[in-house]
Amino acid sequence: MNQSRLSNPFKIKTGVLLLFGTLSGYAQGGVDVQILSATVKDQKIADATAILQKNGEQSVSSVSNAQGQVSLNTTYADDASALLIIKKAGYSDLVVKCPCNGTTYALSPVMNNLDGMRIVLNWGAEPLDLDSHTVYPNNHVYFSSMSGADAQLDVDDTTSFGPETITISRKHDGERYVYAVHNYSDGKNPTSTTLSKSSAKVFVYVGQTLIRTYYVPTDKVGNLWTVFAVTEEGEFQDFNTIKGVTSEERLQTSEFQGVIDQSTVQTVNYSAASQDSAKALNTQGEAAYHAGKLDDAIRLYQSAIEQNGNYDQAYSNLGLAFQKAGRVAEAMWANRKAIALADGTTAPVVRASSHFNNAKIYEAAGQWQDALREYQYAKSEKANPAYDKGIQRMQAKGAK
Repeated sequence: MNQSRLSNPFKIKTGVLLLFGTLSGYAQGGVDVQILSATVKDQKIADATAILQKNGEQSVSSVSNAQGQVSLNTTYADDASALLIIKKAGYSDLVVKCPCNGTTYALSPVMNNLDGMRIVLNWGAEPLDLDSHTVYPNNHVYFSSMSGADAQLDVDDTTSFGPETITISRKHDGERYVYAVHNYSDGKNPTSTTLSKSSAKVFVYVGQTLIRTYYVPTDKVGNLWTVFAVTEEGEFQDFNTIKGVTSEERLQTSEFQGVIDQSTVQTVNYSAASQDSAKALNTQGEAAYHAGKLDDAIRLYQSAIEQNGNYDQAYSNLGLAFQKAGRVAEAMWANRKAIALADGTTAPVVRASSHFNNAKIYEAAGQWQDALREYQYAKSEKANPAYDKGIQRMQAKGAK
């Protein structure tokens, strides 16, 4: 990090306190937040609707002013049972668990590219400087190398709260990506607990949808939070681990390479009751889908996945519903997860149909080579004349 980033930390800190002194005076006894753009440095977002919910019921809503400030007057506690939802046309909806008061959040403009992804980091007043890192073959995107192959650091923040935003315009097939957050403020102190206390949150967007949210683990020691990876095939792998590093060379040493290479993925075991609930919700989603109620179907499939994150059929159904609703980037993400999770006697059918659906999306977008690859994957799982015809069409277009 060059010296100018932290040339006057006292001045920077005063600026942060003044900003949120203004917010806290904006309303008494409520929840006050500021809304910024995830992709344009310090751009305030006016006319965004913020909704505070508790126990699934709308409690209060308000609209942000020209400074991106919004105040929600409420009498109940700003606690973990509340959700904050922020919406504005042209941006993806943001949904985050509270407590939320005195925090900055960033809205992500809708993405249109099929294989794109946007990663947005927000945190609290301490530490001043958290850095986003995305590492993939021959590329490391972070503040000192802001552009990589089909990826860039849109916003770098050194004065608390964030956002820090990395946009991957096209994820390369066959390449693994790792995303991590480094506490630069305590970069030389591997025993620091500031990162764990930072209230950091990572939001991952595909298309027009917030598909993943990660919350920094609490009560942990270390200055490097390894959040997730995206595999060569496009599946998300959750790490959500904190460790201490001492590298002063911006994590270019073997310490960070060990993080990149790690294979211990967070595992979650779901109870029999949760699995049964997931099956019931999936069945309801199928009924809604066949009735043409796509929004309801998507919501029900997502609820099924919340109950059982290993439910391959729910992911496959979600992909189909997203595709039918025209949210094709999201459909491809769900299909890839279905492929990764597929197990048992139905696995070849799930994998083949999911690859086939992705192939049709690529074909409709005129991405012949990508479509050919997916049709070939589908055929390798299960014989079907539709897969053969797809391969022939793509080869006629010049794909090899």
